[in-house]
Amino acid sequence: MRFVKRLFVFLLVIVVALVGVSYLLPGKAEVSRSIIIDAPAEAIFPYVNSMQETEHWSPWLHRDPETKLSYSGPEAGVGNTLNWSSDHPQVGTGSQEIVESVENEAVRTALDFGPMGTAMAAFVLQPEGGQTQVTWGFETNLGLNPMSRWMGLMMDSWVGGDYERGLSNLKVLVESQG
Repeated sequence: MRFVKRLFVFLLVIVVALVGVSYLLPGKAEVSRSIIIDAPAEAIFPYVNSMQETEHWSPWLHRDPETKLSYSGPEAGVGNTLNWSSDHPQVGTGSQEIVESVENEAVRTALDFGPMGTAMAAFVLQPEGGQTQVTWGFETNLGLNPMSRWMGLMMDSWVGGDYERGLSNLKVLVESQG
């Protein structure tokens, strides 16, 4: 009985320590990847300024070709919205709406993953001679949930590879059009 009590106290101390340390972890998670595309920003912008166009290069839609997609709002720019639904755990269900669009420079989107939370994403296009550096970024507030704080430490490894694949797909798509 004494052993069980000590084990219980030990486990309780570990849990309290993990929760306490979680509040010292960052309160937001950020992921960012960049690629150089051999094309001017004008050739790339339409593919990031329309949720419909993301179908052609999205890294997630290749995971589950059965993902149900629906669009609302204008065809491109602010208000263009994608809703998706998939049983695949790495695709899930959610929506993404373009909330800011600066022609040939940047696009910001608001993401809503339902009970999984919300986030902001952005595409920034920076001309470099006849090429363009495309940066795809993601940021989410982790709140005060200790589990979210610990998971935030893994966000870059979870999402970063997908961003790299998506940017590579975008590069191939755009460069093959030129």
